[in-house]
Amino acid sequence: MAGMVLGVGAGVFILALLWVSVLLLCVLLSRASGVARFSIIFVFLGALIITAILLLFPRASELPTPEAEMKIVDTFFIGRYVLLAFLTAVFLGSLFLVLVHHILEPVYAKPLRSY
Repeated sequence: MAGMVLGVGAGVFILALLWVSVLLLCVLLSRASGVARFSIIFVFLGALIITAILLLFPRASELPTPEAEMKIVDTFFIGRYVLLAFLTAVFLGSLFLVLVHHILEPVYAKPLRSY
């Protein structure tokens, strides 16, 4: 697999570069005044069209060439479940804090006026 960096091909980096440059251009054009400010819409639509073209017309074949029998092994099985347990604990802790701060907020009585 030539041209692979971090397990992904060059197309991912091209799409990332495209969207980072579009984001930078949109930020720069948002500071402009007049009609130039509305060109953000055309820049965004152009990036959408280029992304659709790059995604719909891939160059490489989708299936790898069968050289040998492939054995799929999940090497990160335990780490994934540890991460899932950690994220579940953080979610439940955050939910508890939301309950304490917003839902169980005390309602103070208004003072009575004496005449």
